[in-house]
Amino acid sequence: MRKAGTWKKKSEPKKYPKIKPYEKDLTLRVSLKGNRTYLLRKGKVLYTMLSTGGIYKKGKSLTPTGTFRIQNGRGDSFFNYNLGEGANNWTSWSPDNVYLFHSVPTKADYSYNLKEAAKLGRTQGSHGCIRLSVPDSKWIMDHIPDGTKVVIKNN
Repeated sequence: MRKAGTWKKKSEPKKYPKIKPYEKDLTLRVSLKGNRTYLLRKGKVLYTMLSTGGIYKKGKSLTPTGTFRIQNGRGDSFFNYNLGEGANNWTSWSPDNVYLFHSVPTKADYSYNLKEAAKLGRTQGSHGCIRLSVPDSKWIMDHIPDGTKVVIKNN
């Protein structure tokens, strides 16, 4: 596992696991307070990623907890003018494409926000999405099948 704050490289130095396009036994488990996202196959951890979830307000994360599914919403980049930030490599886990896995945030000029990127794997920082390193977010976008279970917990 790479050290927290590493956002230009994948979270683990080993190769990403091989995933079949229609594999059904996968789960992405997110620990909001642990700042980690785990890829599991039949309950066994295959890969661990540094992540950053929603900030806590009044003791509750802006990232909803519970069980969700990867949706067919995916894309190379977005920018939210209301929030003044965007990201790359997004994959939706909510039916309305509001909540996403995506890269660390980008600024209006499409450069990465280094202050926010430094939070990766260390602390909460998002408005509800799950932030990942640039390579990890790209890998999820390219390889995790639609319908994959997503379990988000505080711990």
